[in-house]
Amino acid sequence: MKSNYLKLLCYILFVFTTTSLPQGSGLNIGPNFILYLSNVNQTEVFITVHPTNPNILFASANTIVFQPFFVSEGIYVTTNGGNTWFGSDTCNGPNISFHQGDPGVAIDKNGTFILSRLGRQPFYGIYSHYSTDNGLNWSAQNKITSDGESLYERATLASDNNPSSIYYGRTYATWVKLSGTFPVEFSFTDNIFQAWNPTQTVNSFTQRSAGPDIEVGNNGEIFICYALVTSTSPFNETAVSFAYSDDGGNSWSVMNNAIPINGINGVLAQKSNIRVNGLPRIAVDKSNTNSRGTIYIVTTQINLFPAGSDPDIILYKSTDNGQTWSSGIRVNQDALNNGKTQYFPAIDVDKYGGVNIIYYDDRATTNDSASVFLSRSTDGGINWIDYKISDHNFKPLPIGGLGQGYQGDNIDIIAVDHKLFPVWMDNSTGIYQIWSAPISFNPISVENKKNDLSSFELFQNYPNPFNPTTKISWQTPSGSWHSLKIYDMLGNEIITLIDEYREAGSYELNFDAAKYYLTSGIYYYKLTAGSYSETKKMVLLR
Repeated sequence: MKSNYLKLLCYILFVFTTTSLPQGSGLNIGPNFILYLSNVNQTEVFITVHPTNPNILFASANTIVFQPFFVSEGIYVTTNGGNTWFGSDTCNGPNISFHQGDPGVAIDKNGTFILSRLGRQPFYGIYSHYSTDNGLNWSAQNKITSDGESLYERATLASDNNPSSIYYGRTYATWVKLSGTFPVEFSFTDNIFQAWNPTQTVNSFTQRSAGPDIEVGNNGEIFICYALVTSTSPFNETAVSFAYSDDGGNSWSVMNNAIPINGINGVLAQKSNIRVNGLPRIAVDKSNTNSRGTIYIVTTQINLFPAGSDPDIILYKSTDNGQTWSSGIRVNQDALNNGKTQYFPAIDVDKYGGVNIIYYDDRATTNDSASVFLSRSTDGGINWIDYKISDHNFKPLPIGGLGQGYQGDNIDIIAVDHKLFPVWMDNSTGIYQIWSAPISFNPISVENKKNDLSSFELFQNYPNPFNPTTKISWQTPSGSWHSLKIYDMLGNEIITLIDEYREAGSYELNFDAAKYYLTSGIYYYKLTAGSYSETKKMVLLR
């Protein structure tokens, strides 16, 4: 007995001394690199991919020079799948002197690059440029907004690149007008070489709107999400609203206060009073899996369940085109109320149904600093694994002269086949530059593999013992109601992981004991599928 106890103690010590933030589980995180090294501040980055050539990616950012003062839009491109990048810190579309940054990006069905930006006085408004040579040269400006006297938030862009959609090739833009009731506005074009259609007002609420994001669905639907904010500083975000169009943006169904939230708009005192927000980001599952069509919205929240007393990343999902929404799902898997801060999430769903969210996080450093984490779910947001993807930390600082606490307001991520391309701003070189890290994953691990199965089988979890995550997998030869539950060593039911109908196939999920605050010990997992039932033992060592 003493020998066995010593062996167990040695194993526990081994786990605690060798286990770190996960770098496995099918993910391979490459080295960090700067997308386009320069002496210009690069902030607020967005990235998109060519619809038919996955080797071509296009990113843009606010680019800022102080002597003399100049703001433009960076053009950063790869044509070889991210191996090398080229570009410029200035979009060369005329008239360069009146560019005002805040870019949005898209690539349409023909491979034409599209960039939106703000205009500088006296040319107020939102303008677009296009490039037919992968960003080397850009067209003259084309005005998107109809009103020339108002100020605007950044526009976000999306192109319908689905050949089966009746709006195939249409490009959409949405933004907030910074006057009156701060409404969400919208326009589209079927030909980027020609004029945009007249501006439409999407909502008519008396409460201010902020930060719209846009996505195109699997059947050409358009989805827009945005925050409702208070009318006085710090303009707290109180809800996410959702707008839906199934006729190419000609008419809209709007859900005011679709998701009550408590955002983090304001400053982070511990991080030199940098300006932050909880503005929503949206993604649609376009995979050929059971989760196809699911809409995901991610925000940063505080002091509203499931967020704790420090900022957390919270996800919501809808399986009925936004008519109803799930309860909030806490994405970051560090301990609740641990004094650590997560902010600026960005989301994309890969072609296998994996949900991928990046964000800034200080759990691996001091509270005045930050690193970048990826949280990934392969079961529709039920279970998550966190990965530290930045190989160094940095200390966020405001960029002087650009408003209180400005360091940029967003980062981004795009999934391309079995790779992820995150982009973020980091001032570890002395100025903000756009960083990335190539990430590859095993695509088969996130699919429901519908094989020819002849028998029911529940497999042993792996690894076992585990700390704190393990994989549970099984196969079933016929469609049936599935129930997967966790029991303690006394046989008490403590967690229900699955309680739903599932088709015949092979399944796998990640079980994270930390999410349920389980302590070290022996647990049992029991799967019931129709008339089949089986139980297996697993050991948690923490």
